[in-house]
Amino acid sequence: MWQGEIKDLSLHVCVLGLSDLPELLTVQDTVIQALAEPEHYQSLSVEEFTKLLTDQTLIGAKSDGRIIAFRAMLIPPIDAEHLGRDIGWPEDSLERVLYQEVTNVHPDFRGYGLQTHLGKLLMKQVESDNRFDVVCATVAPFNIPSMKDKFTLGLRIGALKEKYGGKLRYIFYKEMHRSWHPTSVAQDVPMENRGRQVELLQAGWVGTGMMKQGEQWIVRYEK
Repeated sequence: MWQGEIKDLSLHVCVLGLSDLPELLTVQDTVIQALAEPEHYQSLSVEEFTKLLTDQTLIGAKSDGRIIAFRAMLIPPIDAEHLGRDIGWPEDSLERVLYQEVTNVHPDFRGYGLQTHLGKLLMKQVESDNRFDVVCATVAPFNIPSMKDKFTLGLRIGALKEKYGGKLRYIFYKEMHRSWHPTSVAQDVPMENRGRQVELLQAGWVGTGMMKQGEQWIVRYEK
């Protein structure tokens, strides 16, 4: 799919197959063990990996023949937890919603920008695929690297609510075939202020960026 070099790291990026499943599980286990806050991570089961590999929506970065990072898109079931409903997407178009799924980077290869690099490759693929109109993703508040990744890839916050059995999550989204331009009005809200963020989101504002002010993380909302 793609070969190149990032900061002296030679890479081969390709769509992974079922034969890669054992190595993917090993990488996932290694990543979880290295996490300071494992509650931020939503691990995948063998069945979930199998679906991604069968749908051919999971790509991996290999170095010296070894998987060092992977990232996936998910064609989701239309169920009660569907993220399209969380952002107010039309009910009759939910089959045109795609999810950004899990990203893993082996701890030995952090700092190379692999998460965002793989994300850009996947988003470019989706842009040329007329089956899907919007990409959604969930991120835990204060999972700063993942939030930065979503903003870098052009996603915005469309909701803040409990998912996955009561875990608070931002719902990010990006419309793939039409552009969005904010007005000049903006409000900056501390990330810890859940109530105010929910109020703005329910009133039609969207989260477009984040910054650190002193010891606080701030989310910018625009209309």
